[in-house]
Amino acid sequence: MPISSAPRPGRRAVLRLAPALAAVPALIAFAPSGHAAPQPAASAMSVTSSASPVSSVSSARVDLTDPRKKDVAMRLVSSAENSSLDWRAQFGYIEDIGDGRGYTAGIIGFCSGTGDMLDLVELYAQRKPGNVLAKYLPALRRVNGTDSHAGLGSKFVRDWKAAAGDGAFQRAQEDERDRVYFNPAVTQAKKDGLRALGQFAYYDAIVMHGGGSDPESFWSIRKNALKKAKPPAQGGDETRYLHAFLDARKKAMQAEAAHEDTSRVDTAQRVFLNKGNLDLDTPLSWKVYGDPYTIR
Repeated sequence: MPISSAPRPGRRAVLRLAPALAAVPALIAFAPSGHAAPQPAASAMSVTSSASPVSSVSSARVDLTDPRKKDVAMRLVSSAENSSLDWRAQFGYIEDIGDGRGYTAGIIGFCSGTGDMLDLVELYAQRKPGNVLAKYLPALRRVNGTDSHAGLGSKFVRDWKAAAGDGAFQRAQEDERDRVYFNPAVTQAKKDGLRALGQFAYYDAIVMHGGGSDPESFWSIRKNALKKAKPPAQGGDETRYLHAFLDARKKAMQAEAAHEDTSRVDTAQRVFLNKGNLDLDTPLSWKVYGDPYTIR
């Protein structure tokens, strides 16, 4: 899909697992602080989470904005995006994954070619003038809409990793994640009458596909789902509607080679749905790219 100079509506990460590593299981060792040491994004791993334990939440219709539920959502996305449940270890993640979007970095995969990385670094500069990344703003503006590394390169990668230790940069990443992806997805899901699982399905879709009007965007996926079933807010059955949404999501993923692995739908979200876990209660067990994960 072509890249424009504006933030790309159909943006997202591709499978980051090297083929030679995709079948190699590994275990994560969690530090006493409750967070894992950063793991290479190319490492496949089977994980049983013991970091920052998420206690089982009863079906009290708690939505995804509840801190415990939100942490579950972040771990689920991180299992697909980074092959790790420790999403907080990803503030310093950065690489060019060869998808035409330049550098992909941070906790939600901000891209130098799609505008959201530029927005993030601008926010960081507003909050902390003269920070280590501020000097790259002219280059980020020039490469926006391309996969170019001009003016960035190894020094930018080094400085991004250095900035990741700054609480102000971490807060900026979380705030931009919420503004651009989490809040719009959850807000629309609640308008559609969906509980936590549906809210997560919307969030994961907008993380991968972005908002916008192109055929593989979140809004197009929702539009296609509405052709097959009505959400609860329109008098429809929630389970039936979510199956329709996941069907439309899978079709959108298959339309782009970079997203051809649909396991984050097939062996994760669909599993929760088939079990009737509409409140996304823990414990949860799922697979992504064939690797098993569990949140107790």
